[in-house]
Amino acid sequence: MDERVDQTETRPAPDRVSRAAPAVRRPGAGYWVLTGLIAAGLAGGGWYLWTQRATQTASRAAPAGRSTGGAPQPVGFATVDTGDIRIMLNELGTVTSLDTVTVLTQINGQLQEVGFKEGQVVRKGDFLAQIDPRPYQAALEQAQGTLAKDQGLLAQAQADLKRYQTLGRQDSIAQQQLDDQRYLVQQYTGTVQTDQGAVDTAKLNLAYCHIISPIDGQAGLRQVDPGNYIQTSSTTGVVVITQMQPISVLFSVPEDNLPDIIQRVRAGATLTIEAYDRANTRLLATGQLGTMDNLIDTTTGTLKLRGIFANPDELLYPNQFVNARLLVNTMPNTVRVPVPAVQRGEPGTFVYLINPDNTVSVRPIKVGPVDENYQAVLSGLNPGDRVVTDGTDRLRDGAAVSLPAQPAGGQRGAGGPGRRQTAGPNAASPANAAAQHEYRHQQQAQ
Repeated sequence: MDERVDQTETRPAPDRVSRAAPAVRRPGAGYWVLTGLIAAGLAGGGWYLWTQRATQTASRAAPAGRSTGGAPQPVGFATVDTGDIRIMLNELGTVTSLDTVTVLTQINGQLQEVGFKEGQVVRKGDFLAQIDPRPYQAALEQAQGTLAKDQGLLAQAQADLKRYQTLGRQDSIAQQQLDDQRYLVQQYTGTVQTDQGAVDTAKLNLAYCHIISPIDGQAGLRQVDPGNYIQTSSTTGVVVITQMQPISVLFSVPEDNLPDIIQRVRAGATLTIEAYDRANTRLLATGQLGTMDNLIDTTTGTLKLRGIFANPDELLYPNQFVNARLLVNTMPNTVRVPVPAVQRGEPGTFVYLINPDNTVSVRPIKVGPVDENYQAVLSGLNPGDRVVTDGTDRLRDGAAVSLPAQPAGGQRGAGGPGRRQTAGPNAASPANAAAQHEYRHQQQAQ
């Protein structure tokens, strides 16, 4: 027993250092900061998604026609009324003179004198230019001399024939001699006629030396100066004269509009045409439809029309480009709204109708022709209804609105005149229409 105890006591002690567990490295302060930021971001994102879904759920659950909250949107508005809507065709036209003449010389010669001023209004028969007449005067005198000589020979032959006829009845001369004398008279008669033609030609050439205006119109720029030798082969002429009063406008209309035009013309109606300037802003003249072409252009599917204008102020000029507005018909006492009020989107054509509680609702409508700033409404609205004309891009069905003191463009009574006023500041432009459409698309997607 004692020996086992002693052996146990003599064993060496284990190495505590070599058997110790490895040391664990504790995380630093930066680790905990980064972990906190990530947790905070996840929590914020979850809260944002939850609030957005709650907002959409509340919006869908809101009753129809009621606002989901928020301050009223300021808008411009107009009151629906009735008036005349003109059915007009606006086409590009060209002013053309009813009579244009390039004054050309009909003889060769030196231009001695010009009797007009550039831009002068001339009448038919007025003196325009003078060509040296002396060569043609001499030719006339020569032709007259030849004519006088041949007339004398003819008279002598006729006298001889008369005597021969008397002798022939007495059988005093041969029949052949009488026949020869008769043929000689015929020859001299032809010669005299030829000479008379030469005289007439010489007189005509002499008259052509004095150039006169063939029509009433306005003289253009002088094409040749005095002292130059002008010839009949020239194509520039002396001057161009154009008729200014009356004047016409040529324009083309689509063949789809022909039935309405033909029906009105055959009924005896006089169709009015207004000619506006190139910018389509200034009225230049008012005329009426004169005539229509007899063939449709198959390449364009259009028919040419000619409008006649008195043109008292001469604001229409040949070869001028104008906008021709043809009044085809008039829709009297028609319900109408300002053009900016008409919207187009997924519901079709609609307006924002202002309710009595100053909220708006989408009202689908059926529209007709546009007359300047107004568009006809065939169904969907009644006179007295109020519609939004400005600020539609910020609206949705049921939104609350605040209204100005006066309607946009001024209040109009029922049955007002056909002349239009500007319907509010929200002019219908392609950019504004595109923005409104995009906004409505986003609202519907939500």
